[in-house]
Amino acid sequence: MPVDELDTRILTLLLEQPRTSVREYARLLGVARGTLQARLDRMERDGVITGTGPSLSPAALGHPVLAFVHIEVTQGHLDEVGDALAAVPEIIEAFSITGGGDLLTRVAARDNGHLEDVIQQLINLPGVVRTRTEVALRQRVAHRVLPLVASVGRR
Repeated sequence: MPVDELDTRILTLLLEQPRTSVREYARLLGVARGTLQARLDRMERDGVITGTGPSLSPAALGHPVLAFVHIEVTQGHLDEVGDALAAVPEIIEAFSITGGGDLLTRVAARDNGHLEDVIQQLINLPGVVRTRTEVALRQRVAHRVLPLVASVGRR
């Protein structure tokens, strides 16, 4: 079932006021608490809502250097390298990609020297052919989904 107008209103509230109770969300939306809870449960089941935990800042955790590391993998070893990446705590995300490389990782490091150590660790993984690193200078648009939710709600 696609996301409808009420779902987009619910998602908007969740994003704008994440610490509000289900009862208060229902009141703000003018729907029964049971209706709201059923909608939330369905969106979780359908994978629309994927988490409810806090967003954490790697910089505030002592890892202010953010880099994107492209990894080229020996053909046939993508799964093994992907699994090995999960063991590297500095890797925040990893994606299979098209284009220049096979994997794109987002890496948080304490400083440039630490970033180099992480890159060396990646280069030494079995199946890794080469890496290419780009260091982020400043975040221009923070991770967001609210504009997407709004555009889906307008359809």
